[in-house]
Amino acid sequence: MTKIEEIVQGVLSGNRRSIARAITIIENNTAETHKLVASIYPHTGKAHIIGITGPGGSGKSTLIEKIIREYRRKDKTVGVIAVDPTSPFTGGAFLGDRIRMQELSTDQGVFIRSMATRNYMGGIAKATKDAVKVLDAAGKDIVIVETVGAGQSEVEIIKVAKTIVVIFAPGLGDEIQAIKAGMMEIADIFVVNKADRENANKAIMDIQAMLQLNNQEKTWKKPVLKTTALTGEGVPQLIERIEEHKHFLERQLEHKRSREKAEAELIEAIKEKVATSMIEKLKKEGKFEEFLKKILKKEMDPTSAAEKLLNEKFRNKV
Repeated sequence: MTKIEEIVQGVLSGNRRSIARAITIIENNTAETHKLVASIYPHTGKAHIIGITGPGGSGKSTLIEKIIREYRRKDKTVGVIAVDPTSPFTGGAFLGDRIRMQELSTDQGVFIRSMATRNYMGGIAKATKDAVKVLDAAGKDIVIVETVGAGQSEVEIIKVAKTIVVIFAPGLGDEIQAIKAGMMEIADIFVVNKADRENANKAIMDIQAMLQLNNQEKTWKKPVLKTTALTGEGVPQLIERIEEHKHFLERQLEHKRSREKAEAELIEAIKEKVATSMIEKLKKEGKFEEFLKKILKKEMDPTSAAEKLLNEKFRNKV
């Protein structure tokens, strides 16, 4: 049995060490990565994947800790991928699961992993998506993906999660701005956390007002809930709504969402493979270096260089 086959067997049996090793291989993006992901892929699709996103300071991590505890009380196993900002020095995650959810790390029914964005455009790297597959294949009932809460990562979460929970906190000044950035379209459930603060009710009314202005056809009525993560208040009600949305998807839209997710993954995989293959070929031919020198001399901008390279490449094919 090869090393990868051994790790795959361990993942499928829920072995924590094998899960950790599999995710490390995925993060390092070695030659073994594709074989690993291909081997576990047929065993995915059973977990309910929850995306937790929202602006920084809204208390996402504290709320996730309470969500995990609530699911554990229901005897559900939970996997968590916490997507953190990338260190410019090491390429690793700034924040660590040991700091944020230390008490849960000894629970055999919980697996938590912090992953760096690694400067991936949109904040949800391919490695993150593949790590979710590992936790799914490992038999976790619930897989939670927490985003960085910056840039386009919130919108990208729709390519990973089945239920998306968008969290705000009163007084951050981000409620309306975040919704304008695309939250309105992707959210399935809105949560105003830190509800014991002043202006919590105003934040709820602001979100409800924005929802009423949305003219899209509504098959699922998006709830706006209040929670206080420090005390756990409102968390059981949030879990209920997540479960309601899960059942709604099973009845109505699961096939549609699964198709959209598979299509997005296929397009992304094609882009990655084509780009990598083309860049390698251009480097071998010396074209890459030639155009790079032109860019450095300010004779050409990168977009024009890319366009010219592609035109030349495809012209030669015709």
